[in-house]
Amino acid sequence: MPDAVGVIGLGAMGGGMARSLRRAGFGVQVFDVRAEVAQAFSQEGGTAAASPAALAAQCAVVISVVVNAQQTEEVLFGPNGCAAAMRPGSVFVMCSTVDPNWSAALEKRLADLGLLYLDAPISGGAARAASGEMTMMTSGRPEAYARCGAMLDAMAAKVYRLGDAAGAASKVKIINQLLAGVHIAAAAEAMALGLREGVDAAALYEVITHSAGNSWMFENRMAHVLAGDYTPLSAVDIFVKDLGLVLDLARSSKFPLPLSSTAHQMFMQASSAGFAREDDSAVIKIFPGIALPAVKGTP
Repeated sequence: MPDAVGVIGLGAMGGGMARSLRRAGFGVQVFDVRAEVAQAFSQEGGTAAASPAALAAQCAVVISVVVNAQQTEEVLFGPNGCAAAMRPGSVFVMCSTVDPNWSAALEKRLADLGLLYLDAPISGGAARAASGEMTMMTSGRPEAYARCGAMLDAMAAKVYRLGDAAGAASKVKIINQLLAGVHIAAAAEAMALGLREGVDAAALYEVITHSAGNSWMFENRMAHVLAGDYTPLSAVDIFVKDLGLVLDLARSSKFPLPLSSTAHQMFMQASSAGFAREDDSAVIKIFPGIALPAVKGTP
C-alpha cells in the first residue's frame, strides 16, 4: 500500500489543508486543474501529480476538496479519475458540501470497488485551514478512520465522528450552512440599514462586534464590506448552492424553513445581479446605493 496522502483541489481550503499535512510530516501529493497552483505547492516540498489517477496510484488516502458533487464525480469517475487507480483498501475522503443521500450512495459505489470512504465536510475558513485549526464533520466505517485518523488530526482542531455510515456528516454540515448563510444575509441587512440611516460604518462595526447582536459571520464578513474588498474567499454562488441543498433536504420531509428561503433568495438576487463570483459578503449589494469603498478605520 502506498503511504503518501493526496489532496485534490488547492483552493482556499484545500491549499491550507495540504500544507498542514506537510507540516505534520506526511508525504503530500497534490492535483489541481490549475497546473501552476500544483506546481507552486511542489516547490514548497510537496509533489504535483499530472492527474487524479496519477495521484491516486501513489496514495493510500485521497482527500478531495472540490466545490460540489458534480466535481467530485469528475475527480472519481471522469477521464483520468482516481477511482480506477486507487488500490483496494485505500480511502477517499470527501470534503465538499453535498446532498447527504448522494454521499451515502457514494459510499456504496466505492465499497463495490473495494475502496473505503469518509464523508468529511469541512468548516472554519481559509485561515483556519492554513493553520490546521478548522473543523471536520465526519462519518464512515471504522476501517476508514483507522487508515486516515492521523491525517484528519493534522488538518483540523476538531474532528467530529458523527456515525459509522456516510450521510450523517453531510447532514450536520448542511445545518451549519443554514446558519452560516442566514447569518451572512442578516449581517448584510443590518449593516445596510445602518448605512442607510447614516450611521458611521466603522463605528457600527465596532459596537456590534462588542455587543450581543454580534456573530462570527458579522465580524468576519462585514470587515470585507468595510474594506470594500469582495475578493472571493467563499463566493455568493457557494451559498446559492448550499442554501439550495438546505432547502432540498427540508423539502424532502416537508419541513418549513422560512429564514433559509429568504436568505437563499437574497443570494440568488446578488448572483443574478452580476455578483455571483464575488465574496459572499457582496450579498449586501442587493440594497441600492449601499456598497462601500474602503472605510477609514477598517478592521
